[in-house]
Amino acid sequence: MNKTKIMTQGALIAALYVVLTFLVNMAGLASGVVQLRLSEALCVLTAFTPAAIPGLFVGCLLANMLTGCLALDVIFGGLATLIGAIGGWMLRKKNGFIISIPTIIANTLIVPFILRFVYGSTDTMIFMFITVFIGELISAGVLGSILHSELIKRKNIFK
Repeated sequence: MNKTKIMTQGALIAALYVVLTFLVNMAGLASGVVQLRLSEALCVLTAFTPAAIPGLFVGCLLANMLTGCLALDVIFGGLATLIGAIGGWMLRKKNGFIISIPTIIANTLIVPFILRFVYGSTDTMIFMFITVFIGELISAGVLGSILHSELIKRKNIFK
């Protein structure tokens, strides 16, 4: 795969991540203790192209910046997405749900600390772990699996 194609795919994935986050942000669900980032479903794209790793990372950074997140959230939220994307790439030969597990775990373990120490949430940590986990399970796990199963039928789309 040539560099231009990888850069183009990465940029498209980043743009799609930003757009999906903006749509969910309009409903007030892109950030906070209860969040449902539909853009996290894109984590399964690591099964189809290595360009998804930087695309998801840059997309998350941009989405966080453009939706008004604080600097530490931009950094650590982006790192959570990067960790999840790298883990998904490592599991790319598995099914869609398995590929999404690193994203679910990374966000479940990192985002509650962002909520507590960056935004000063007074909710209990266990509550935040549960709500972030449920949001990631729905977004990355369920919706990501559906996306993966549809894209697997069209494997050549990323060639």
